[in-house]
Amino acid sequence: MVQVRFDKQGLVPVIVQDVETNEVLTLAYMNQESLTLTLKDRLMTFYSRSRQELWRKGETSGNYQHLVSLTADCDQDALVAKVKKDGPACHTGTESCFTEVLYGTESSPTIDALYELIKGRKDTPQEGSYTSYLFEKGSEKILKKSARKQPRS
Repeated sequence: MVQVRFDKQGLVPVIVQDVETNEVLTLAYMNQESLTLTLKDRLMTFYSRSRQELWRKGETSGNYQHLVSLTADCDQDALVAKVKKDGPACHTGTESCFTEVLYGTESSPTIDALYELIKGRKDTPQEGSYTSYLFEKGSEKILKKSARKQPRS
C-alpha cells in the first residue's frame, strides 16, 4: 500500500483529469480525511485551504466527480485522480479550470473532448450557451443549423 506524504499543513496536491479525454480539470488539495472519504465513497472530496474545511465536488452544483483511479507520483507527495464527471469541473461553468493561456496557443479540442462538451451541454444546460439553446429548441433546429449549404451554380 502506498503511503501518501502530506506536507507540513497536512495536505497533498491532487491533479484531477477526465478519464475519457485526459483533460486536466483542476488542481485541488486533500488532507487525510478527504482522501479517506474519496476512497470510501468514490466521490472526489477535497480540503479547501481558504475555507479550512472539507468540500465534496458537486455537492452544491450537482457536478460530481466519480473516482476511477488514483495514483501517486514517485515521491508519494502528489496525486493524479482520473474521474468521470457529471458536468463542468470549474465553478465558472467551464469544462476545466485551466482556460487562461499564459504562453503558446490553445490546442484544438479532440473529437472526444468536443463530444463530451456537447454531451455536457445536453445533460447540464448552461445559460448563455448556444449549444444548450439548440438542444432546448429540439432536433429540427439542430438539423437546420448543422445542414451544409450547397454552393450556388
